[in-house]
Amino acid sequence: MSNVEAWLAKSLDPKLLALVKMRASQINGCEYCLHMHSEEALQHGETVPRLTLLDAWRESALYTERERAALAWTESLTRIAETHAPDTDFNAVRRHFSDDELVALSIAIAMINAWNRLAIGARAQHPSDVPKAA
Repeated sequence: MSNVEAWLAKSLDPKLLALVKMRASQINGCEYCLHMHSEEALQHGETVPRLTLLDAWRESALYTERERAALAWTESLTRIAETHAPDTDFNAVRRHFSDDELVALSIAIAMINAWNRLAIGARAQHPSDVPKAA
């Protein structure tokens, strides 16, 4: 999985990749990944308002059309049992991403969903969230 992550880091814009990872982690309720990827996003130049409003990306004017297409695709694939990845989301993402980029984006979404499930299943806590002993 680490090798795939290294490939993804070279294949997609780091800010977009962080947004995708954060949005899937929000949906899945993965505290560990949200903490890690919010720090990562800030290091790559993401802004606090965009991270704060990520759950409301459809309502906010802070995201580009390309980002919106990626976030819609993220939601579709993360909620695949509900959405079945509708053609509207697929067609939108195809307008903004090349074939190679779409493959990378889809793999990134699959990877963060796998990481979320592993972290949640292992009851992982980000070091910053571990209560300090009294």
